[in-house]
Amino acid sequence: MNRLQKTYKVTKQLEEVLNENINGKDRNAVIEQVNHLVEQRGDLLSEITSPYSEEEKQLGKELVKLNEQIQEKMNNLFDDLKVEMKQVKKQKKSNRTYVNPYENVKTMDGMYMDSKK
Repeated sequence: MNRLQKTYKVTKQLEEVLNENINGKDRNAVIEQVNHLVEQRGDLLSEITSPYSEEEKQLGKELVKLNEQIQEKMNNLFDDLKVEMKQVKKQKKSNRTYVNPYENVKTMDGMYMDSKK
């Protein structure tokens, strides 16, 4: 197996993981798996040096195309995660205001000074 085929294989695995339907329950496992594959791919990419054969150049072009697709899918995953985090934060705030509706009230209402003696 030449040096780019290992990288291509790991890149394809990464694409397959990102192509799966990702929901909130298994998102953590998918993110861990993606992190592992990205680290493995980074190690393999650092080992690649020139000169390149024609086969390696063609495989490199395919890797660039796959990388663009993977980057787009990872951005979508990250955007979904940000939206979910905003929703959780909003829900926590809503629950807090329901439990204690006067938490943010800062008035001195109800104070009476008697001036008679």
